[in-house]
Formats: sequence, C-alpha cells, structure tokens
Amino acid sequence: MIKSKHFYIRRAHRYLGVLLGLQFLLWTISGLYFSWTNIDEIHGDLQHKHPPQLSTSSNFVSPNMVLNALPEKADSIHQITIVSILQAPFYSIQYFSGNKIKIVLADAQTGKIRPAINKNEAIAIASESFIGLPSVKSVEYITAVGNHNEYREKPLPAWKVSFNHESNTNVYVAASTGKVETFRNNKWRTFDLLWMFHTMDYNGRDNINNWVLRAFSIFGIVTVISGFALFFVSSKRFKKRKIIG
Repeated sequence: MIKSKHFYIRRAHRYLGVLLGLQFLLWTISGLYFSWTNIDEIHGDLQHKHPPQLSTSSNFVSPNMVLNALPEKADSIHQITIVSILQAPFYSIQYFSGNKIKIVLADAQTGKIRPAINKNEAIAIASESFIGLPSVKSVEYITAVGNHNEYREKPLPAWKVSFNHESNTNVYVAASTGKVETFRNNKWRTFDLLWMFHTMDYNGRDNINNWVLRAFSIFGIVTVISGFALFFVSSKRFKKRKIIG
C-alpha cells in the first residue's frame, strides 16, 4: 500500500513537534522572564552605590613620574585613568610588556606604586559600593573560574565578597584595579540559567552563534512549514478540489 503525502507530512510534523516542543517551551518561559523583570534589578544597579567624584582641586603628580617607576619596562601604554579607591585618587595604568598587558595602581598625589588590593580593602570597597549596611558573610580570593561561573569573562584575580542580604548578593572587586566589576544576585542567577536555555549555549552560556541554536531554529521553521502543509492537505476544500480535478 502506497502511503500518501499526507501521512509523511503528518509524521514529520509530529516528530519535529516532539523534538522542538520542550525547547519552544523554554524559549517562551525565558522570554516571559526577560520581558517581565527589571533589568536594573537583575544587574544589581538598584543596590550599587557608585563612588563619589574626585575633586578637580586635587594636586596630582605627572603620570610620567609613575611611568618611570614601573616595575617592568613598558613597550607601549594602553591606557591611563584616574580612579577613586576608598575616596583616594589613584592612577590606573595599563601597559604592554613582552606582549602581555599589565596593570599597576599608583597614588595620584605622590606617584608611589601600590600593591594589589588586599582582603580588608576589598571588603571596604565592596561595602562602600553596597546601598545599605548588610554584614559580610564570606570573602574569597578567585584566580580562575569555569565557563558557567557567575564571574566568567571578568578580570582575574578578584575578590568575591558575599553579603548577608535577602538577594544573596556577591560583589566582585578586581584585585589589580580595585574596581567593583559586578554585582551578582538571585535574580541574575535565574536570568543567567534561563539565558543559557534561551541561547542553547551549554558550554559558556553567552555564544548566540552556536550550531545547536542554529539547528533548532532551522528545525523550528521546518516544523511551522510542515504544519501549514498539513493544514492545506487535510482541509476538506483541498481534498474536494483534488477529487474534482
């Protein structure tokens, strides 16, 4: 018995629907979460207190004084900025030495190069940047992270300062610059998990050009097309025209 096109279209649509149904559900759930949540709250911006601006009346030494005191010969200068660390001005100098980028901090008023941020300074910086007065729960020095870590693709080493707060917020402070790199809280973690399901990047979560996502997108189009085809070949009007013809 020769099976009709109707049979094969229905079968293809059914199996593609089973294969893609769960992923479509995840896309819908994640899309709803993304559109119904406050992105500023997810990023921790509502908890983040930025440091005060530096005074223009401050007496800063020339950056050349710092460059002459670098611990290693600088092949080229990448960037020089003035930053505020615990309300004190510092030069943050990024330079290339031996094809590697290096970062040093120097007191902008004396030119003296200072060591990397220590534990107590990291706690003070993180606490100063957090709105409110939550207590510190734990402090961790991080030198490496995995692809799924909440601090992935950020400067290392860094200090992870965890607070006793209802949002379970971690504040990450870069050891080389003293900069508060990011806030991570429960809502961000939920967002990150759903983002992984949405992009289908199960290796690093942030690559939207992965082949799994591309393949499922193509299968999704095929499923929709097969659904339209099934509708037309199943319609009474289409069958009637076929019989008349």
